[in-house]
Amino acid sequence: MAGFGLETRIGIAAGGRPAAAVEIAPEGVVAAATPAAGEPPVFAASALTPMSVLPGLLESNLGSEANVAAIAAAIKSAMGQVQPRVKSVTVVVPDSAVRVFVLDFDSLPAKAEEALPVLKFRLRKSVPFDVEHAGISYQVLSEGSSRLETQWKVLAAIMPGPVLAEYEGVVRSAGYEPGVVLPATLAVLAALSIEDSHEALLVANLSARALTTSIVSGNDILLYRTVELPLDAEARQAELQRAIAVAAAFYEDKLQIRPHRVLYAGMLPVREFADLVDDAELAVGEAVPQPETGMASAIGRASVAAVTGALAGTN
Repeated sequence: MAGFGLETRIGIAAGGRPAAAVEIAPEGVVAAATPAAGEPPVFAASALTPMSVLPGLLESNLGSEANVAAIAAAIKSAMGQVQPRVKSVTVVVPDSAVRVFVLDFDSLPAKAEEALPVLKFRLRKSVPFDVEHAGISYQVLSEGSSRLETQWKVLAAIMPGPVLAEYEGVVRSAGYEPGVVLPATLAVLAALSIEDSHEALLVANLSARALTTSIVSGNDILLYRTVELPLDAEARQAELQRAIAVAAAFYEDKLQIRPHRVLYAGMLPVREFADLVDDAELAVGEAVPQPETGMASAIGRASVAAVTGALAGTN
C-alpha cells in the first residue's frame, strides 16, 4: 500500500513528492507534471461519465470493473498528454473519501510508530470504519508548553482501507504507481502562499458532491469542514450558503474580525460560485487561477488547483 500522505506542513517545503499528480474527481480526471526541475507544470484533463466516481467512506467509490476500466483509461489518457518523467504520482482523492481532523493532545510521542497507536485510539470513536486497516497520516501543526502542560495540535487524515485500495488500484491499472495520496482540499491549500499571507485565509473547495471550507493562518489550520451537498439545486445553494456562513462566523469568532474574501477552487467558474454564495460583504477570488500556458488538452471547467498544490515541492 502506498504511503497515505499529508505534507510536512501547510505552506510546503521543497522536496518529497513525485513530479506528477492526478486528481480523480466526480467531474473527471486532471493530470499535471513538471517536464523538468524548475519548469512550470503541464496540465491535461479527461472527462468521466456522470456518477462514475461516487466518493464516500462506506461504499465502493469506483463501482464495477467496467467503470474502473473507464476511469483507468481516463487517467492513462490525461497522464499520457502531460508526459510525466516518472511513473510515481501523487493521487488527489475527493474530500468525501477521507476524514480530516485537527486534534489537541497533552502529549504525543515523537516517533511515528509510537504516535500512530495514540492517534488510532483517538480516532476510533470518530469514524465509522475500521481504523486498524485504514490509511492514516498526521503532521504536528504546533507544540506549545507552559509550567502546567504541553499542548500539541495535530492535523490527522484517515481513509478506509478498501477505499484507499480502490484509488491506488485504478492508478496502477493505468500504468502508474501511487506515491502519495492527498485529500483534494489539503492539496489546494498546498498551492497557496500561506506563509507569505498577512491574514488568515478562508478557502472553499467545491466538487459535484461536497463543499469543504477551511481557515488557515500561517502553518495553523483553524477550521477544516466538509459537508455533503444535496442534488436539488435550491437545497444545494442553501446548504452551500450555510456552510460559508458557518465558516465566516467561525473566522470572526476566532480572529475577532470578519473575513472579507474567500479563496475558491472547484468545478464551477469563480463567478458562478460567487453568485451561489450571494454575499455582498464577501469577495470571491480564485485560489489558483487557470494558467495561460501549459495546457496539453482543453481543461474546460476542471480546476487545476489541487494538482498544482500536489506538485508544490516536488522531487
